[in-house]
Amino acid sequence: MTIQKRVKHAAIFSASALALAVASASHAVDFEVGDTTASVYGYAKLDIIYDVDADLGNSIGHSNIALDDEPSQDGHFNMHAYQSRIGFQTSTPVSGSDLVTRIEGDFYGSGGGSFRLRHAYGSWDGILAGQTWTNFYGFVAGTPTVDFTGPPGVANQARQPQLRYTAGNFSMAIEDPDTLGGSETALVDTVEGEEDVAKSSMPDLTARYTDTSGPFKYSASAVLRRLEYDAEAYPAADVDDDSAFGWGMALEAAMDVSEALTLRAGVTHGDGMGGYLNVSPQSSPAYLASNGELETLESTGGTIGVSLKAGPGAINASYNVATVDLDDEEISGTDTHETAYLNYIWSPAERISYGIETSWASRETKDDRDGDATRIQGMVMYSF
Repeated sequence: MTIQKRVKHAAIFSASALALAVASASHAVDFEVGDTTASVYGYAKLDIIYDVDADLGNSIGHSNIALDDEPSQDGHFNMHAYQSRIGFQTSTPVSGSDLVTRIEGDFYGSGGGSFRLRHAYGSWDGILAGQTWTNFYGFVAGTPTVDFTGPPGVANQARQPQLRYTAGNFSMAIEDPDTLGGSETALVDTVEGEEDVAKSSMPDLTARYTDTSGPFKYSASAVLRRLEYDAEAYPAADVDDDSAFGWGMALEAAMDVSEALTLRAGVTHGDGMGGYLNVSPQSSPAYLASNGELETLESTGGTIGVSLKAGPGAINASYNVATVDLDDEEISGTDTHETAYLNYIWSPAERISYGIETSWASRETKDDRDGDATRIQGMVMYSF
């Protein structure tokens, strides 16, 4: 039985997933200007990394894993502070509701070293406009990691432009179709010198419901997309145009078994959802086949994890997998990403977090070649 099929069968047991509790909890420096409360917050974080096998990058990049039949240099040491971030937030009472604005950035642009925008949005009376976390991710199934990439298989815990409305535990949004979802790939030259005629004529539609019942927390979300290519503007093109619908669903849950023990799990599945699956082996949601038709790619992911409080922190462990079904497709390449994490993250004092982690990552290709790598990582983080 393939990993993808095992994940699908495990979906019915995925009723335990939990909240992302990593080192993103930062403190704020607050001040008031008239009716507005403003906060400056952030942290400085140092990552100390040793890759036992291939160099996986500033955060785990599965594409850097050498396959078993490929030569590779082993043993790589690296230190960086790219995850460090700074943010500014305001809250002002306006007509019976708080007007909240937030702008935040870090230094992970271009893979590390460039300042980039993370959040830039305003929210009032249930309406959010700007760039922030995709509404497709519920922050329930993610087990804390020191590594910045995060677990494969969950809904993508990333940010993109959107217009969102929230009413109680339910939220829905229209989101930018190109940021996370990815662009369709052309296998053939549709026009000389023009390999990709993908287009977006509609936003992605996401919906999510998140709730808590005693020690149990859960989230269910969905995304619906329209995928297109159009070569009408190129009379010499061998193909014309085509479109398809893409969709995805994610279920996340978390259970506090006791004051010390938390279990979490989640499953994500869809057809044509592309990068809405975190660490997907294929970023494209679909491809333009040799017959000129747009073919969507089916993907499945899952995660299971546990956190156990110990001393001033917690031991966290998780296994995560993301797959794309390439068996009957014309394209080749990687179809499976796996990662297992084991770490201890603790806080010896307020505003200070330390962590030590070992992780194992692997990738497998359509033609059954595979490779794996081990990383040892530590962190020191000071928040303000």
